[in-house]
Amino acid sequence: MSEDQPKRYLVTGANGFQGGAVARLLAARGHEVRGLVRDADRPAGDEGRAWTPVRGDLGSAEDLRHAFEGVTHTVVTLPLVYEADTVLAYARNIVEAAHEAGVSRLVYNVNTPLPVERTERAGFETRRLAEQVFLDSAVPTVSVRPPVYLDNLFSPWNGPALVNDGVLAYPLPAGQRVAWMSHTDLAQVLAAAAETEELVGRAVDVGGADVLTGPELAAVFADALGREVRYLPLAVEDFEAGLGQLLGAESAAGVAGIYHHVAAGDQELLAAEPATTERVFGVRLTSTVEWVKTRNWDIWSGGAA
Repeated sequence: MSEDQPKRYLVTGANGFQGGAVARLLAARGHEVRGLVRDADRPAGDEGRAWTPVRGDLGSAEDLRHAFEGVTHTVVTLPLVYEADTVLAYARNIVEAAHEAGVSRLVYNVNTPLPVERTERAGFETRRLAEQVFLDSAVPTVSVRPPVYLDNLFSPWNGPALVNDGVLAYPLPAGQRVAWMSHTDLAQVLAAAAETEELVGRAVDVGGADVLTGPELAAVFADALGREVRYLPLAVEDFEAGLGQLLGAESAAGVAGIYHHVAAGDQELLAAEPATTERVFGVRLTSTVEWVKTRNWDIWSGGAA
């Protein structure tokens, strides 16, 4: 299949923020896109969406065989599950179905950078396990490791405080350097990974256009919003407790473990070099100030959620 021919993609987690951004981008480029979802009737937030929902459970080999029929490429984002045996089963089911279907490229969104040394954090190690399954498989694979998402800040948990109180609160130390990345830029990178032959077999750390500390990020928001904004580092324990009310304790612990690790002193884990991301994937990253200015922050005015 030539590079300019439309592909048939399966995107896992297409009802989620990251998977949804990928599915929209690929469909806009003229590819046939199936979105693997647990509930095909659940609204995806895409009015007139151009991708086809396919119901399936990553734990079901039969569901995945059906979903992968006729698929040429796949972009995989795993759900917020951090039990090792479950994640291993998901990864093995995916590669078996993809191999059987003759998929020519699997792109894995790790959803986090991975420390060089193994840790006790399930948020890292379950993703490392899945990455190894994908890279060791017979399916040509590219593994993409993004850092923290700007879109986390445009949310009911951060938006009102930013707009109404001038407070940018996040569970990272003030001096932590982070290559904050948007879901839109991540989608660009994942799509490019599916088209770049020389990346097969590699795991690549990626990031957004600017590497910023907390106060530097607050200064960007202040400039874009035209008001004072200060950075407030949240205690990771408090962040985990709040997240647990939304996701449950196990998922919250998996996510928060990444922030616990960084708070313990891994200064460079989230600071992927922007120029490297642009060069390797051939994309133009969106500057942080441009991203902030193109969001409708007024929806959070007065504490509205």
